[in-house]
Amino acid sequence: MSEESQVKTFYTGKNFFITGGTGFVGLCLTEKILRCIPDAGKIYLLMRPKKGKEINERLEEFPKNPVFEKLLQSNSTDVFKKLTPISGDVGEENLGLSPQDRQMLVDNVNVVIHSAATLDFQENLRPTIKINLLGTRRVMELCKDAKNLKVMVHVSSAYVNSFLTEAHEKVYEAPEDPDKVISLINTLNDQELDEIEPKLLKDHPNTYTFTKHLAEHEVVKCADLFPCTIVRPTMIVAAWKEPLPGWTCSKVGPQGFLMGAAKGVVRRLPLAKQNVADYIPVDVVINELLIAGWEAAKNKSGLSVYHCSSSTCNPFRWFMIENEVNALLHTYPLKSAVWYPHLKFVPTLLMFRLSAILVHFFPAVLLDMVLRITGGRPILIRLHKNVWSSLNRLERFIFSEWKFYNPNTIELEKKLNKSDKELFFIDISSLQWLQYFTTLHLGVRRYLNREKESTLPAARQKDMLLLAFHVIWQLLILWLLWFLFASLTGLSMTHSAWVAPIIYILYTLL
Repeated sequence: MSEESQVKTFYTGKNFFITGGTGFVGLCLTEKILRCIPDAGKIYLLMRPKKGKEINERLEEFPKNPVFEKLLQSNSTDVFKKLTPISGDVGEENLGLSPQDRQMLVDNVNVVIHSAATLDFQENLRPTIKINLLGTRRVMELCKDAKNLKVMVHVSSAYVNSFLTEAHEKVYEAPEDPDKVISLINTLNDQELDEIEPKLLKDHPNTYTFTKHLAEHEVVKCADLFPCTIVRPTMIVAAWKEPLPGWTCSKVGPQGFLMGAAKGVVRRLPLAKQNVADYIPVDVVINELLIAGWEAAKNKSGLSVYHCSSSTCNPFRWFMIENEVNALLHTYPLKSAVWYPHLKFVPTLLMFRLSAILVHFFPAVLLDMVLRITGGRPILIRLHKNVWSSLNRLERFIFSEWKFYNPNTIELEKKLNKSDKELFFIDISSLQWLQYFTTLHLGVRRYLNREKESTLPAARQKDMLLLAFHVIWQLLILWLLWFLFASLTGLSMTHSAWVAPIIYILYTLL
């Protein structure tokens, strides 16, 4: 007879308040609670109207989301009655809560999981301070008033300490006084904030890591009042095992560029393929959030910090699967591809910019022209311009590597009984990266590019057609460069034939 799940038992009857519940992590977390902890209490989701839809309308769309497919195989849509939408916004005073909603949360909530944040690395100070820093402070103020709070779980990021090459599971000294930073958005205009931003950030690469670092100190201030835990995921990627292998709704990181590569529009990627890229599947992250909350709640107060990471226990480097990436793109191609997929890693930004002119911008101009003629919306030039402009801010993340030590997470896993190790798995030592990226690519194909498995035969036929166009395009480029060389040197095409293989070699290097 299997042991009873300790984690499941703890959360039985507990009411949750989740911020960021409609995001990548939040959706997966909500699904996990509904499916694996059926006797949990209510789940209050902080939501705001979006795209003209009120919060109740947004909640009604939950059953249509693929993340809930597995849940609905064994449950009716009545299972969603556990979800209660709460109108609010972490970026607003008092979380944007009405007095009635706030009182309901104060009276009923037992577990708070704060996941909401702005993840834009290019965002300026004002919105990141309002959402990441002030938003966390407002959540902690609500926790202070909660009448029967058992635990507060704060979703941070391992990259809050990206100014270090090796980081440990502790809260490091704040880069600035949070109160001073908050006062700045009340006294300075946007231009003045932009001017002082470099000085304020110090060693932080962007406003995201800076404000998320400060937010951790808001949690620290409350750790002597009630149990708190900080979980720091690294780069969160598609699901490893559940609810569906490969499920994702995020276009960040490898999901985004594989999505573009499968379309044929992303053909070069700047990265140091020998460096460790710290990826962690979303299902592992949400399992750790729930386990960390269970463990922290054993005490009446205190703070625990966990790295949810892979860099020190199962490191991934892109060279490990470099030769297989393009094979995946053609084994499982897209019916909606616009160009023949071929992804190549380049080691410097300079090489990327040079190659992007030939393999990104020229084809983008051509394809946007075709889209205009056929009545479509030309977006490729704009897309590549956005990528180009963001590179300087992202360079530190593209060409650096970190070690996020996770002994606390390893010890946490050891405290689980057999049932919990199966139900709330966080041990990634058995994760095989090539197999995982095959799953991830299939997930991107289905959930981001929205192509079912039934489209594969037609997609493979189109892939062969695009290959023919690709070869013709390559020959045309080669001929044009050869012709240009002959014209500039005054040589005939015959007498300058020796330059053709040189041009080809140089072109392939880019």
